Amino acid sequence: MAVNTATKTKTTGTVKTGAAAKKTSATAKKTGNAAKKTTRKTAKKPAAGKTLLVVESPSKAKIIGKYLGSKYRVVASVGHVRDLPKSRLGVDIENNFEPEYINIRGKGDTIKELKSEASAASKVMLATDPDREGEAISWHLAYLLGIDPDTDCRVMFNEINKQTVQDAIKEPKPINKDLVDAQQARRVLDRLVGYQISPLLWKKVSRGLSAGRVQSAALKLICDRENEIKAFIPEEYWRIAADFGDGFIAELSKISGKKAQVKSREQTEGIKEELGQGSYLVKSIKEGKRNTKPYAPFTTSSMQQDASIKLGFQTSRTMQVAQQLYEGVNLKGIGARGLVTYIRTDSVRVSSQARAAAASYIEEKFGREYCGNNVFANKNKAMQDAHEAIRPSDINLEPDLIRDSLTPDQFKLYELIWKRFTASQMAAAKYDTLAVGIENGKYEFRASGSRMVFDGWRKVYKASSEDNEVNIPALAEGQMLELSKLITEQKFTQPPARYTEAGLVKEMEEKNIGRPSTYAAIIAVLVNRRYIKRVKKTLEPTKLGFDVIGILQDYFADIVDVAFTGEMEDNLDGVELGEKEWKKVIADFYKGFSEELKIADREVERIEKEVVLSNEVCELCGRPMAIKEGRFGSFLACTGYPECKNTKPIVISTGVKCPKCGRDIVEKRSRKTGKVFYGCSGYPECDISYWDKPTGRMCPDCGSMLVESKGKTIAAKCSNPECRYKEKKENGK
Repeated sequence: MAVNTATKTKTTGTVKTGAAAKKTSATAKKTGNAAKKTTRKTAKKPAAGKTLLVVESPSKAKIIGKYLGSKYRVVASVGHVRDLPKSRLGVDIENNFEPEYINIRGKGDTIKELKSEASAASKVMLATDPDREGEAISWHLAYLLGIDPDTDCRVMFNEINKQTVQDAIKEPKPINKDLVDAQQARRVLDRLVGYQISPLLWKKVSRGLSAGRVQSAALKLICDRENEIKAFIPEEYWRIAADFGDGFIAELSKISGKKAQVKSREQTEGIKEELGQGSYLVKSIKEGKRNTKPYAPFTTSSMQQDASIKLGFQTSRTMQVAQQLYEGVNLKGIGARGLVTYIRTDSVRVSSQARAAAASYIEEKFGREYCGNNVFANKNKAMQDAHEAIRPSDINLEPDLIRDSLTPDQFKLYELIWKRFTASQMAAAKYDTLAVGIENGKYEFRASGSRMVFDGWRKVYKASSEDNEVNIPALAEGQMLELSKLITEQKFTQPPARYTEAGLVKEMEEKNIGRPSTYAAIIAVLVNRRYIKRVKKTLEPTKLGFDVIGILQDYFADIVDVAFTGEMEDNLDGVELGEKEWKKVIADFYKGFSEELKIADREVERIEKEVVLSNEVCELCGRPMAIKEGRFGSFLACTGYPECKNTKPIVISTGVKCPKCGRDIVEKRSRKTGKVFYGCSGYPECDISYWDKPTGRMCPDCGSMLVESKGKTIAAKCSNPECRYKEKKENGK
């Protein structure tokens, strides 16, 4: 295939070589090595005269290749092939923010193979993922393969099954330049922020730290919530309820026609005395009906939230498993096929074909009365409407039918997606409701309840909070009730809870911070940089996180401002819709940002930073050692820096002596994984180590060290893997 030189002149960016191209990260190396292995394993002699279809992943290429037959050759780019260089800014600020793209190091063999395949093919089509990132990959591939991006070279499909793929091949389109520009704008903007703020953090906090545009706003949310918790002052209040026996309880709701607010023991005792002098009268009974409509099918965000709440999946785990379900699984007796539609979407729209298939399935499985014929609308109709909601590619593939072909994680997530979509197409659940008002002088009590009379969509999908049926006996207005006992309970207002991953995802979506496809990466980056940590399924900011936010708030207020970040996302969406020019969006932002950079660079050295001294003394110069926060956690550093650059890890003793040499067993952290373990302080002379915390007691069966157990019923276990000795917890504690 001839190279289109006009396309190269027109395409943004230039290929850089030399020293800049030689520098890269370990991640790029791994990607390159993976690509080389894939190339060596699957490389075949280019088939002349065939149509070449380029996708992103090898697994997807294998499945699609079977769908298209011998007239097509399907190969994988294995993700991105060009990007900004890692060793420098890579954005020409003086030349209207022109990005300086280079071929990703390690992808040379893959690019060479793609060019060879393209030169032999009669036609080249690009079928990368149907989103901004995928469009940009197609655009870069077009540049490398000499394809005019304005020709019909782009193929998109929302799900991977034979019919969808074959239909999509028949309707290729030009590459969507607006989508490409939207991706470029985000990439350049994030590079300008990250590469220019990070050196300031190195000066002030610790070398190796970094700050991202969207990650910083998310970190600000977490730090602000922690500050709210610390500043919270609990207030006393009292609950008062009347128990009329047989489980019928009514809550005090009003006093003299106003909302009841009981704030002290004295006030409670006074109310009890007055209630004891009166009687309880059924003042009102109100019967009604209520319908509860099903939830919309999953978007990326709602899938991440529900998987976190119901399955305990971290967002990164959810997206990894969802990608596997989308790209395809080899089903026993059926073959390889994609199980769900594209997993990065903000849309709740469902195609008419999918709705019809769901209606047919529901009627046959549950009966016509369960069919809902529900249509869901997107909040922002302009964005991502080319994609459907996340749904099963074939509703007839019930989770239990294919369970044996899936991993446990794949089954759990597929079942969740299948049930959510199926329920979304079902009829509303119906309830009979009852509300009872009971009076005792100026005091009004209220009891309300509901009873499900038709389960509808809840036959399939369990809501996060199910309605509880309340036991209310048959009553009549004017009836006098006999009090069994009066319930009084002292309570205190609670501080706001720390964010869970599901809660943070929901907040980022509501505040317009980032996009659903980036939420998993945002949380992962904050955890990996040790700006936040996971504590009992919640996200807690570290001291390092507070230090970073402190500097960013002082000098880059817009970067951490939630409203500003949301407004910037709207501007970037405007680029995607073709309403804004991406370089102008960048220029408008950079005008103010560059001034903030100048001020910060000039003044950051003047900031007084709190020094936390330890009890350790530097063995090299005798000065005290200070506790510092780094990318990989806390460590000790000499206060004589830069004259003395001595550093060492912080040693946390377990109080347990090594059974081999008698020295202290201390807490350590694996350099490769960061996982905590426990080892002898005499290492390397003594190599005793345990993954679980040692108890200091020996096993009565074999004499090895007993270690703490994380199980619910086991308190301690033997560290010897060949010994099965365990100690149960007493009374479950």
